[in-house]
Amino acid sequence: MSTTAMSGTQTVSRAMRALRLVANRHGKGIRLSDIAETMALPRPTVHRLLKALVDEGLLARENGSRRYVVGTFALELGLVSARALTMHECCRPILQQLAERTGDTSFLFVRSANDSVCVDRVQGTFPIQTPSVPLGARHPLGITAGGLALLAALSDEDAADVVSDIEPRLRAYGDVSADELHRLRRMARQNGYALIGNRAVPGVTAVGLPVMDRAGAAIAAVAVASTSERMTAARVALLLSDLRKAADDVSGFVCAH
Repeated sequence: MSTTAMSGTQTVSRAMRALRLVANRHGKGIRLSDIAETMALPRPTVHRLLKALVDEGLLARENGSRRYVVGTFALELGLVSARALTMHECCRPILQQLAERTGDTSFLFVRSANDSVCVDRVQGTFPIQTPSVPLGARHPLGITAGGLALLAALSDEDAADVVSDIEPRLRAYGDVSADELHRLRRMARQNGYALIGNRAVPGVTAVGLPVMDRAGAAIAAVAVASTSERMTAARVALLLSDLRKAADDVSGFVCAH
């Protein structure tokens, strides 16, 4: 292992140690000097670690003090993990039924910050299956059908903030631009479903719907993907009833637990 690689690994390890020290305080906060003493590291080194963790939202400065507490992004990761585990374990039969009815690969997505995360997928029975979004894969909201469904469910103001934030990352997805993402979102809202192709996986088109809670907020999204040749407008129309049933079933289960 190179010296650079070792240094990078050491930095990550130290950052995680610092994060655990803060988390173990259960919201009471801890001072930089205490973290440095416990980790046996110079204060400037610890200060750089903590600043990076604060910048990424994993830690935060306690109001009116110099103490550090767990940040909102760390809390969000925990919530996403718990929700994903519940959905993965208990909603899989719903995805299996969707894959059986449609013959195509079915997916369940949740939102994490400004990304969509694939928390489960079930391969269909159609003879020609496609490369698909891997389990656990993260993409900017709007790039996958599930992510586009989640983006479309946001208010115009919230969606604009998301697109502005993820715009620098869109160049990794071909010709996707902020304007194109806004256009796809408008189409999804007008049509009542999200449709996107050749973005997350070349040659694949997918259709998705948000999963809504009782308050009308999107808590997840279901999607079905197939080859772009197979995913015709007529086929999309046929898939929608199965997708709506799956979205309603997931919503009913999650809201009841």
